[in-house]
Amino acid sequence: QVQLVESGGGSVQAGGSLRLSCAASGRTFSSYFMGWFRQAPGKEREFVASISWSGGSFYYADSVKGRFTISRDNAKNTAYLQMNSLKLEDTAVYYCAARHYNSYSPRDYAYWGQGTQVTVSS
Repeated sequence: QVQLVESGGGSVQAGGSLRLSCAASGRTFSSYFMGWFRQAPGKEREFVASISWSGGSFYYADSVKGRFTISRDNAKNTAYLQMNSLKLEDTAVYYCAARHYNSYSPRDYAYWGQGTQVTVSS
């Protein structure tokens, strides 16, 4: 079992950057794929990015490809989401999640953080 806590959200102008962190408890962090999802008001939760156990493989939604970078530090039990060139449509609550294998569906993830708000303004 793993517990996740996100941080780093906030308000930023369009074109700006934010870095989200996801701190995990437990000694088995490296056995989990880590995913980032987001949910805007009135919309379903959607996949943003995921990273493999060792950090060697990455997967991105088309909407963030080239702007967002997912990474992880297994020694610190932490995953990150660097978000650059932020757009108004990136505004959402961002969640990190963990499961043992990759998936793009939020329904497949058993472990979730509480979420952190990202607001992009013009």
